[in-house]
Amino acid sequence: MLSRIDRVQLAVPDIKKASQGWVDILGAEPEGEDRISGLAAKRLTLRIGTGAVELLEPDGTGKIADAVARRGGHLYAAGAASADLPALEARLRGKGIAPLSEGGQLHLDVADTGIEGLRVVLSGDEARAPAGLIDFLYEATLLSADTPGVARQLNELFGLDGGNYSEIVSDKFGYRGTLTLFKKDKLDRLEVIEPTTPGTTMDRYFRKFGQSLYMAFAETSQINLIAERAMAAGAGYTLDRPTDRSPHLPSDQLWLHPAALGGMMLGLSRPSMAWFWSGKPERVEAVA
Repeated sequence: MLSRIDRVQLAVPDIKKASQGWVDILGAEPEGEDRISGLAAKRLTLRIGTGAVELLEPDGTGKIADAVARRGGHLYAAGAASADLPALEARLRGKGIAPLSEGGQLHLDVADTGIEGLRVVLSGDEARAPAGLIDFLYEATLLSADTPGVARQLNELFGLDGGNYSEIVSDKFGYRGTLTLFKKDKLDRLEVIEPTTPGTTMDRYFRKFGQSLYMAFAETSQINLIAERAMAAGAGYTLDRPTDRSPHLPSDQLWLHPAALGGMMLGLSRPSMAWFWSGKPERVEAVA
């Protein structure tokens, strides 16, 4: 019942400051400001790719104030779209789940998902004209020591098809887990992974925060330009490209460090590259 990853929500101390990197580096476009009363938060929505980034700043005592007090700026909720949000809401309520419903969205807290560390904001799927330098968001990552169990819970919660899932193992980055692909022919998914190599950034994060949202991923046809903008802004980033590849050709991947984007790490992959680790490596297009 989920069609795509369409947004992320960040809890931040200051929405204006947190938006700077999204605008300056990724070309995100402000869509508007409002308030989510049920979270006691001011919200700044930025258009990015065919999705959105929602920056949530405390506006009184409530969940966002508590989240920022505990962790500062960070990825607060994964965002997914549904082509039939009323039917999805009915499914959830049939399971005894009554999420916050506000502004045409469903805001699921940890008590609603039943999955430690996982909050999800659900929106109706709507066509959006692309904005900025990314093409589309396709992944939010949850770190967990029980990836099979969490994958089963997601299947039951949202009516996902486990037959679409793809197992993932990365010796290079030190993790293993499951990609809960919403559809076989699309990249959109929640990634549930467990660090396997001690001392990596991911492993340190997991040891500090436990089962929790870690990062998001997007596809971009402007990966080199984003790297140039990050360098010009003095923002931290990590680049993944073959050493023998010509400088004018795109890198394979790039990670913008959390400080650049209000507290959330964002991974970026060149077009089709994500299929390499998503079960269909034959769909990766050669760089030329």
